Amino acid sequence: MGTTAATATAVIGIDVSKATFDACLLTPDGKARVKAFPNTAGGFAAVLAWADGHGAGATARYGMESTGGYEDALARHLHAAGRAVSVINPTRVKYAGVMRGRRNKTDKADAQLIAAYTRDEAPPAWTPPTAEVRELQAFVRRRDDLRALAASEKARLESPLLTPAARKSVARVVKLLGKEADAMQKAADALIAATPALAADAELLVSISGVGSQTASTVLAELPPVARVPSAQAAAAYCGLSPREFTSGTSVKKRTRLSKSGNARLRKALYLPTLTAIRFNPVLKAFFDRLVAAGKPKMQAVGACMRKLVMICYGVLKSRKPFDPVFASRIAT
Repeated sequence: MGTTAATATAVIGIDVSKATFDACLLTPDGKARVKAFPNTAGGFAAVLAWADGHGAGATARYGMESTGGYEDALARHLHAAGRAVSVINPTRVKYAGVMRGRRNKTDKADAQLIAAYTRDEAPPAWTPPTAEVRELQAFVRRRDDLRALAASEKARLESPLLTPAARKSVARVVKLLGKEADAMQKAADALIAATPALAADAELLVSISGVGSQTASTVLAELPPVARVPSAQAAAAYCGLSPREFTSGTSVKKRTRLSKSGNARLRKALYLPTLTAIRFNPVLKAFFDRLVAAGKPKMQAVGACMRKLVMICYGVLKSRKPFDPVFASRIAT
């Protein structure tokens, strides 16, 4: 089917690094142009002018991978300029490259692959989070980073080579990191309380047995607004909690596993609350017991409960009603 002038789209795939980014423009007639730009405000303006010049008359659509924050300023600049931009899970692009028989791994080749993926798969357009959610993300992620550092330092205490003085130093650092992590959680709680929309969402989330204020703050920081997530299953997929089967013919049937191709921060944040919910949440306790009784390994059952928990979180946010065990028990997983 041919592409008409009215619907012609130029696709720009962007591979972002700390200092630079490579852009690949695919014109409606299939031609590719590649150019590198500095990852600065000047580079953002330059790529817009370059893309508009080579894609004259066509609607521009941009795609880039989520790369730990290096893409954020560029994505916000493109969105503010009125361009459609998709921020894509790198795992999806990686496997798209495998399917295409990709051989080379360079910035130029990455940009071309991202452009082809954006053209062929049409990933959803990205919308930047509100200023309050961006602030909440910063608090929550800093809290998690500090706690990870504290756990790493705490592990040093087991070393038999530590002298008493060194052991005291490690203990002081662990205490300091823990105190700073707690301060970040308090800042997150204060921000939520001061933002009516976030406060209302947090109240709904903590109505779920097993979800406390810390988990609620992570869900609010990391899960997109429910208006942009089409279903509870899509919310689970966003967290990388979709089941992935591995079967072939009659002889190959491996254990079903979680895809893990989603938001790792949110997935990690759901693990401990799920263990609590399995004990005290009647819906998840019954679900876990049923899976184990059916012969599922316990860790596989925990993964399924994590999936159900995020779907319940989505459900209370979508319905605007507190947790209802009767309704939640009907959620299909």
